[in-house]
Amino acid sequence: MVRKFIRKFSVFDLMVISLLAALGIAIKAVIVPFVHMLTGPLFIPGGAIAGGIYMLFIVLAVSLTGKPGAAVLCGFVQAIMVLVIGVGGHHGPLTIVSYSLTGLSIDLLMVLIRHKGCCHLCCFFAGLVSNLTGTIIVNMAFFQLPFVPLMLILCSAALSGGLGGLLAGSLTAQLKKLEVLNWRS
Repeated sequence: MVRKFIRKFSVFDLMVISLLAALGIAIKAVIVPFVHMLTGPLFIPGGAIAGGIYMLFIVLAVSLTGKPGAAVLCGFVQAIMVLVIGVGGHHGPLTIVSYSLTGLSIDLLMVLIRHKGCCHLCCFFAGLVSNLTGTIIVNMAFFQLPFVPLMLILCSAALSGGLGGLLAGSLTAQLKKLEVLNWRS
């Protein structure tokens, strides 16, 4: 089953997905400490706000390859990297679940709306859904915030994720204009 799933991707697709996963973890390691300086005193989980920046790489995995399953694969690779390297998260085994489910939420959205990360709107909603998914998982496992603060955090996460998705859509559009996406079928 895993072989059949991986065979859908070309070697170049797998390289792009791996590169995007690595970039997402690297950016997360740089961005999150700065965001925590701003959100920590306000008792706002920094990952909900910074999530839009590093979730854009998972959205890019879908929009650059145009293949279903690219987001969950990118999220899974990120989870393995976090567990092995120890950079970008301290959630232990929950890392596999949270990172993979953020990718799965994007893939499910793309299947439901019949898009492949091809436009700004679908990228916006992909970023929104992935950041909401990650925020909900981390809240359920660690924070267990009361309803009102949770709704505020989820609104912030939705906005941040949506903006990250828009940025991913814009990057994809620019790459299309430059005709860099010729490998995409």
